Amino acid sequence: MRYVYPCVLEPEEDGGFFVTFPDVPGANTCGDDRAEALEMAEEALVLVAVPALVAAKLALHAAMRERGMTATALADRLGLDEPAVRRLLDPDRRSPIGRIEQALRVVGRRLAVEDRVA
Repeated sequence: MRYVYPCVLEPEEDGGFFVTFPDVPGANTCGDDRAEALEMAEEALVLVAVPALVAAKLALHAAMRERGMTATALADRLGLDEPAVRRLLDPDRRSPIGRIEQALRVVGRRLAVEDRVA
């Protein structure tokens, strides 16, 4: 799965645009005009690599959103309590990759790893 992140362009008082990403907190950039702001937005995300475990958690979160599935519903399907699923989705917590793969199967997805030349 490839990820596409929406960005929000906000006009700045002194001209140009400030760019934020609702789905990627902390990824911000700007440009002198709309075109440059969009170009910088693309570069801001291209330059940010997330660890594999975080990517798997993001994939699970996105799949849940697409299906309209809550953490409680996923917990029921996995036989877990809701706080356990919240921890599974938390990018700052370590989680067993096998558990994330299991959760992805529940939402109709599977995890694939891609290796690229740096």
